[in-house]
Amino acid sequence: MDRVTSVRAIATRYAARRGPLLPILHAVQSEHGSITRPDVVAIADVLNISIADVHGVVSFYSDFRSTPPPAHTIEVCRAEACQSVGGQALHDEIVARFADSSDVQVREVFCLGNCALGPSGTIDGRLCGRLSTDRIAALTEGWSA
Repeated sequence: MDRVTSVRAIATRYAARRGPLLPILHAVQSEHGSITRPDVVAIADVLNISIADVHGVVSFYSDFRSTPPPAHTIEVCRAEACQSVGGQALHDEIVARFADSSDVQVREVFCLGNCALGPSGTIDGRLCGRLSTDRIAALTEGWSA
């Protein structure tokens, strides 16, 4: 089954639900890794809404991707508790470290509920506390930087 057919099938499966757009977008991204322009067009057609409406939701939420995901993702908490123990500086250092890597995405998040162990973050989805530049270097050893 080609991608557009797959996306249409996903959209059709959720179409009868109340407020189906977000569940459809999550399912498409889960299945295909991103939400492309042809996906947006197919979803809009199935739901009988404008392409602009679908695109607006995709572009509004930072969790939706229009390109394939990188091999690795690091998220650093930038909420107040983590900032008070160096979260902002850590985030800036990690962004600089991986700036030239297309395989690693560094994202900011605001509170992971791990405030007592700040600065907190995730590395490839795994929650980590008491992060430092050295600890992140150890946890990402072998990644291109």
